[in-house]
Formats: sequence, structure tokens, C-alpha cells
Amino acid sequence: MTDLVKVVISGQHLINGAWTDEALQFSSMNPVINETTEWQFANATSKNVDAAVNAAKQAFTLYRRTTNENRADFLDAIAEEIQSDIAAITQTAHIETGLPMARLQGETGRTCGQLKLFASTLRTPINNVLIDLANPDRQPLPKPDTRLGTLPIGPVAVFGASNFPLAFSTAGGDTAAALAAGCSVVVKGHPAHAATSELVSQAIARATERCQMPAGVFNLIQSTEPESSTLLVTHSAIKAVGFTGSLKVGRILADLCAARAEPIPFYGELGSINPQFLLGELLTQQAESLATTQVQSMLMGHGQFCTSPGVVVAIQGEALNRYLATVAEKISLESAASMLTAGIAATYQLQVEALLKNKRVQLISQGKSSPASHFTRPAAVKVTAEDYLASKALQQEVFGPFAVIVVCENQAQMELIAEQMEGQLTASIHGLENELAEQGQLIESVSYNVGRLIFNQMPTGVEVCHSMNHGGPYPASTDSRTTSVGTQAMSRFERPLCIQNMPIALLPQKLREEQANITTF
Repeated sequence: MTDLVKVVISGQHLINGAWTDEALQFSSMNPVINETTEWQFANATSKNVDAAVNAAKQAFTLYRRTTNENRADFLDAIAEEIQSDIAAITQTAHIETGLPMARLQGETGRTCGQLKLFASTLRTPINNVLIDLANPDRQPLPKPDTRLGTLPIGPVAVFGASNFPLAFSTAGGDTAAALAAGCSVVVKGHPAHAATSELVSQAIARATERCQMPAGVFNLIQSTEPESSTLLVTHSAIKAVGFTGSLKVGRILADLCAARAEPIPFYGELGSINPQFLLGELLTQQAESLATTQVQSMLMGHGQFCTSPGVVVAIQGEALNRYLATVAEKISLESAASMLTAGIAATYQLQVEALLKNKRVQLISQGKSSPASHFTRPAAVKVTAEDYLASKALQQEVFGPFAVIVVCENQAQMELIAEQMEGQLTASIHGLENELAEQGQLIESVSYNVGRLIFNQMPTGVEVCHSMNHGGPYPASTDSRTTSVGTQAMSRFERPLCIQNMPIALLPQKLREEQANITTF
């Protein structure tokens, strides 16, 4: 740990532009050596949570009046400040997560890239304004002038994700989308990378001051206690929540949001097994290469990507046998490794052990033995389609370097799996063009259960662009109509407002007919 990193970690909360002075109560962990770091942090109290949300509420009344250009400059400034501190941020994230430096450098680039993409969109908006012009001569009643625009929804709570300390955390997609929409933000940092969260928050604080934004437009609270999360999502001033994490925690928070006196939207990404459907002709031609790319994808980040391919579905035969042999060989060569936290590793180990005791399951291969108790081994198992469909346990996500290969007797079983599978972030269908043309039923069934349908490509890696959809039917996400990646993510933190018969001179500029890309009727 260098002096550069040591001197910038205070362990405090950022509330209304100031770092608090609280007692330090918990440390982040180095998961590789399974020991605490030297950095200590304060657990947020109810007073801290209330202060952070009230600061965001006060800032919102000013920030919502900023122009698109103002907010674009702010997002660009955040990206620039993060880049200026990239050495400390990536080094700290490496210590707290064990993720490779190359991955973290790439993730920092993605974080800054999505901030800049939102900034670019604000400067050249894809206008969603609809105008119905008045017709005073219409009979039997005159037609009014109505114009549909949007307003920012209000202060937003964002939860940092364990598996993306940058791109889905403090300045990640949810924060960027909310700020772009004109909302203030309170981030609940993930305790597994609390120092990384603080460093990124320092960058945002510098950008806030540099762009003369209201001090409470961004706030950070840190805690290991569940109560702080509960207090945050039930605070009356919070108007929406962005969350990436486990199904268990996400469902608790979603239910709290729904049970409030004023229910609010909870945008949760909760998990996915991202099925891979292998069609016969392509499998015959490319069994070995498909197996190799499957193992590479499922082991990326030691299986800790939300789009990691956890299930493979194929029809029995010689080609599938070749595929299984290659999967077995590739996995057996892989080393055990640490996971993001000791808790995540322990859960993985328990899940894999339970599945291996299942008489329906046959082990294909495991990676090399673990050198430490908190390290985990990659593994793949196979099961018949009949047994897979009969067991809910086999259909659940195992977060980590693990996959289930489902062996079907025929096409009908493959289609039944596609029809009955739970909601997923993604699914891929691998096949030659001529055989894909004959898979209308399979494609339709998969489409209705995923947020992104991929052909002949592994799902790991989410492109940050205008057309991306990163969501899906429950339990992949809590609202299948929205995305957490791409410029459409901004719409989660806006609400529609119809303006009727307002004098033209008083209309907001974006609702006037002379603006480009406006649809009139």
C-alpha cells in the first residue's frame, strides 16, 4: 500500500459537500489474503442517513433547474476528475476486490465512458417530446394544445454493487443516469470496497465544486449495518432506488419501497444464469471452440459477472460429447482463486457442495484444489433435461465460476426449457444461419424471458450505448420495462408531465414546435 493511497482515505461520509467526523468502526477487506486493510470507516447512523437525504432534497430544488448543458459539463467533469486519480482508485480497488489491474483499468474507462455518453446525449438529446396541436374548430368540443415532456423524479438512492466497484457503484450507471436526468443522489457504498467508494466520491466532490453545483447533489454514506439501507429506502424524500445485488437483499428492499406510504420505484438487478442454447449443426462443426469460449466466459472475473453464462442447453450426441470433453479439460487446468468477499466465497462453496450431493447431478470437471479455505474452484456439472426441469435448485444462480450443462433428448425438451425458464438478463442462441431460420419457436420462447437476446456470442461484456438493454423479467430485474445500462437508463429517473394550453411564450424551450426532433399531430 503506497503513501499515495494511505493519505486520501478518511473513512467518513460525504454529506452536503462536507466529510463528517464520525467514529471509525469497520474495515474493508483484502479478499486475496483474507485480512482487513488498514482503512477504517464509520457506520452511518440514522442521523447521517437523514442528513444525507435532506441534503439531496435541498439540492434537488436547485439542480433540477440546471440546463442540459450544465449537467453535461458536470458529468464530463466527474469523468475527468476520476481519470486524474485513476492510479489511486485502481490500486485501491485492486486491494479491496482482488480483481486484476487490467480489469479495473478497463472498468474505470467504462465508468468514465458512460458518464461522457450521458453528457453527449444531453447535448444532442433524442427528443421524446410529443405535441398535439390545438384545434379550436373541432366539433363537438375544441381540441386543446397538449405537450408531453418529462421532469426529474427527485432524490435517488443508489446502492454500490460488490462485483463492479466502479461501473455499477459510486459513479456508475445508476448515479450517472440519475444525475443526467436532473436528480440528486445518495449513494450507499458497498462495504467490500469502501475505500474505492470514498476515492470516487472525492472526485465527484471536486467536480461538484468545479461546476458550482449545489453541495448536496451527491452524497455518500458507508455502513455494514442493514438498518442504514432500510432507513435510506424508506425515507420520505427518496423518490427512486437503483440497486445491483443479490435476489435476497434486493427483494427485501423492493418490498420496503412498495410498502411505503408513498410507494416508489425500485430498479433492482438481482441475478441471472444467462442460458446458452447450442444448436446441432454449429455444435457439430465447432464443439471444441464453443466449449473453450464457454469456459473463458464463465471464468471471466472468476465467474463474478452478472452476465456469466451459468447454463448450457444442448441435444445429446457425439458433438455434445466432444463439447463436454473440452469443457472438462479446460476447467481442470484452471486454478482456484479468491472471490470478491469471503462471504461470497463461502456461499459459492455451500451451493456447489449441495449440488454435487444431488443424485441427479454428474460432475464434469473441477479446477485445481484450493490453496486456501477462502479460495474457490471452478466447476461444471451435467444433468438431464428432465431432471433439470424437475429441480428448482438446479435452475438457481450460482454466483461464481460454475455452469450446469443440460443434456436434452430432443428439440422439444430444449424448447420446454426455454419456455419455462425464469426471467434472465441475457440468453444466447448459437447456430448456423440456416438452422436459426428454423428455430422460430425457440427464439420466441427465449425472447419472452430475457432482456437481451444474443446470437453466436457469449453474454459477458455489456456494451454501453444508446440501444443497450440491461434488465429483464423478474428475477433478473424488478422492472422488465427498464435498463440499467445505456442512455435509456435515464428514463427511470424521469416522469412524464403533460402541459395543456400553456401560452407559447411561457412554454419550456424543449416543448416548442420549432425545436428539432419533435413529433406533432
